[in-house]
Amino acid sequence: MQEQTLQHPIDPVYDENSRILILGSFPSVKSRETAFFYGHPQNRFWKVLSQIFEEELPETVPEKKAFLLRNGIALWDVIRSCTITGSSDASIRNAKPNDLSPILETAKIRLIITNGKTADKLYRKYIESEIKRPAVCLPSTSPANAAWTLPKLVESWGKTIRQSDIAR
Repeated sequence: MQEQTLQHPIDPVYDENSRILILGSFPSVKSRETAFFYGHPQNRFWKVLSQIFEEELPETVPEKKAFLLRNGIALWDVIRSCTITGSSDASIRNAKPNDLSPILETAKIRLIITNGKTADKLYRKYIESEIKRPAVCLPSTSPANAAWTLPKLVESWGKTIRQSDIAR
């Protein structure tokens, strides 16, 4: 894979009822191809959330958007543009952050979650001091995070979401 300088190709998902903001780092090759978040079939993001909210697994982009909004979830990534090789978070260079103000001005976000250590590191470096809001780093749902099984991810993510008193 060659290194590429890319702009984020996916719009954020949120509305005035969003209470949880989940931030990834930057879309994977598969997500860029499918034009939506967590598009790699091995990424466990959608499985984790569907189990936490006890709903059927959304399959299509419209189903995924509806699922997020129905459950008060806003979704975006920390990085607006960067130089990246393939889907490798470790290769991210020259990162420029997304502006979260449209989400934060529209929704009453009570909890910000970063999906994995890279998203968390980038959030802390580029965004946290600007918006003065901490984020909770949860284990990555990426298939590269093989140490975390689906049940362990559901337990960790579910505990944080339930403790925040936001879920339903």
